[in-house]
Amino acid sequence: MNSNRIPKVELCPHNFSYKCYYKDESRLAQLFKRNKRIVPIILILKNMVEANKTKQSKLKRVLNILGPGLITGASDDDPSGIATYSQAGAQFGLATLWTALITFPLMATIQEMCARIGIVTSKGLTSNIRNNYPKPVLYLMILFTFPAVILNIGANIAGMGAAANLIFPSLPVYFFTIGFTVMLMILIIYLPYKKIAAILKYLCASLLLYLIVPFLSKQDWGEIAKHTFIPTIRFNKEFIGILVAILGTTISPYLFFWQATMEAEDIKHKKRSLMVDKRMIKKMDIDVDFGMFFSNLVMYFIILTAGTVLFKGGITEITSVEQAAKALEPLAGKLSYLLFAVGVIGTGLLSIPVLTGCLSYMLSETFNWNGGLDKKYFEAKPFYWVIIICLIIGLAINYMGINPVQALIYTAILYGVTSPVLIAVILHISNNKRIMGKFTNGKRSNILGTIALLFMTASAILLIYFQLKGD
Repeated sequence: MNSNRIPKVELCPHNFSYKCYYKDESRLAQLFKRNKRIVPIILILKNMVEANKTKQSKLKRVLNILGPGLITGASDDDPSGIATYSQAGAQFGLATLWTALITFPLMATIQEMCARIGIVTSKGLTSNIRNNYPKPVLYLMILFTFPAVILNIGANIAGMGAAANLIFPSLPVYFFTIGFTVMLMILIIYLPYKKIAAILKYLCASLLLYLIVPFLSKQDWGEIAKHTFIPTIRFNKEFIGILVAILGTTISPYLFFWQATMEAEDIKHKKRSLMVDKRMIKKMDIDVDFGMFFSNLVMYFIILTAGTVLFKGGITEITSVEQAAKALEPLAGKLSYLLFAVGVIGTGLLSIPVLTGCLSYMLSETFNWNGGLDKKYFEAKPFYWVIIICLIIGLAINYMGINPVQALIYTAILYGVTSPVLIAVILHISNNKRIMGKFTNGKRSNILGTIALLFMTASAILLIYFQLKGD
């Protein structure tokens, strides 16, 4: 018998006996022939390795599916969003908890439409609006979106600086705000899209810190369940104002633009075929739904934390992210204070590249610039200069005497006013067979999209009414 032929071995799982027969050549043949006792051991180790590889491959497949949707959802819970949710909980206790349940399906539906538009057309939302609608519509969207996003960037930089100062009080706030701005500028410019996406994906884990805080103190879970499932609405300026702020911060126009653009960018980056199928759309649905669920879960726990800790402690006015973090220290312990501060910094690093990238993509698509996060600086100078200018203006806001939280309020109002118009445009695009082909909206998407449009429009009108009424 040829000694250069390797024995193929089958192991019986019941008594570890084995059958041995020969296959094609291998250097291990002699080893098997000389000492057949090692065969069961080798097989057991081989099976363990293969089982481990299977588990790793499943985890890898899940992580690969979770991409732009997860990043978009996580970036929604930025420092300025944290301030809004903290103010809602501190001012009204648990009364706004229900908004997390209501906004989840609405937010997920709108973002799914944007993602589908990006995948099917291989273009961002700005390009689709430019190619299919009058230019004044596009310019109006930019006019409303740009100032709000710039203010959002400034509020986030301020929040990160204040949070870092709480951890290292010996260093001044401006040291951190300038340091974070320069660091983000370098990372965004010099890292390609692949590395930025990988970093952003794992930074999402920092948001899980907020799920810990409420369990550090005793809670009335019956009262929490009541306010979670039974909506509370108060028809006064303060409550409607915070409701519009929550809606504007949660269902934000910049997220619409970013989601569509990132899906198109993701296709180019992965070098996929541009032929779209149901499997690709299904993966996108999973990614978007998981991202939006993640966002709203964190939103829910931030409101819960502020409502059960700050509100009950008599702290009903939050004027800065710094104050929100500091207020938790004497009430929920040092651990809560540190978790809050670290989370603010993590979400800031997560959200600012999204905010600046969104604006840069919008202008690049509007004026046909050669741009993209996967391009090097010398290949897309206008694209990166928009990012640089946005970061500098955002940093400068902190030294102009503008209160970041007040800027956030105006940001949320602008988002709240702009979103209904954009949602109407998105609904029209995603139902247009000329643009979307066979991947137009289904009945569920149209129903939830229309509810989002009506809900946000009604909230914005109510806010304007109470502002004019002066109550």
